[in-house]
Amino acid sequence: MAGGLTIGQAAGFIGVTIKTVRHYHRLGLVAEPERDGSGYRRYGSADLFRLLRVRTLAEAGVPLAEIGGLLDAGPERFAATLDDVHRRLTDQIESLTARRDRLHRLDHGDRALLPDRACAVLERLTALGFDPDYVAGQREALVLARAGVPEIFDRFLTRLERSLDDPESVALTRRGLDAASWDPDDPRIAELARAWVAKLLADRALLETPPEFHARPDAASRYDLVNHHREDHPALARLNALIEADLRTAGVDVPRR
Repeated sequence: MAGGLTIGQAAGFIGVTIKTVRHYHRLGLVAEPERDGSGYRRYGSADLFRLLRVRTLAEAGVPLAEIGGLLDAGPERFAATLDDVHRRLTDQIESLTARRDRLHRLDHGDRALLPDRACAVLERLTALGFDPDYVAGQREALVLARAGVPEIFDRFLTRLERSLDDPESVALTRRGLDAASWDPDDPRIAELARAWVAKLLADRALLETPPEFHARPDAASRYDLVNHHREDHPALARLNALIEADLRTAGVDVPRR
């Protein structure tokens, strides 16, 4: 290239800024050309070719600290280094994708803390006309279950899904909400407990808890935190106690408080 290009022209030719070219010089990635008679540094074809290689590698994700040695490496080392960079970039992409997905879920309420299946259950509760306060309580219970008893979360979620598919279970749930206003000694509470136990035992496999859960030293308190969440009415406390007692009588291993 006759006469060569000034640094500004060279920067424009390869698509970077003058500051970037000078940074490459400081790092020793590209030698500074000699000055001509007018005092300007002139970039020839070899200089531009090396600048282009540096820019291309940098844009591909190769750290600048590794580029110098890579440019002068043999084919095998060059290929091995690029493979390593490819692996690192893949890891970064997966990490960034996971972070992006978490941010997306944070921007969508429940999806920040719950999987799509659980969110679908909450949406169904709303669609069935359940009171927003009850739906909020179920949301909290699902979040607590996922964090506190992950070993049984899927079974818990499956049981909720199946109960919403069963009109009788939906009716029992509504009756349980009505029970909050009953006297704790109301005989209807025992009747409701028996009805719920019959429903639960019909799908007994979902009541089983894995050994790893029982191995936890605080298994009972974790279970208690979820199963007795928002149990702020004496009638509901008695209803839950009767259900747990009847399940134990039926041989279900329900953790004791």
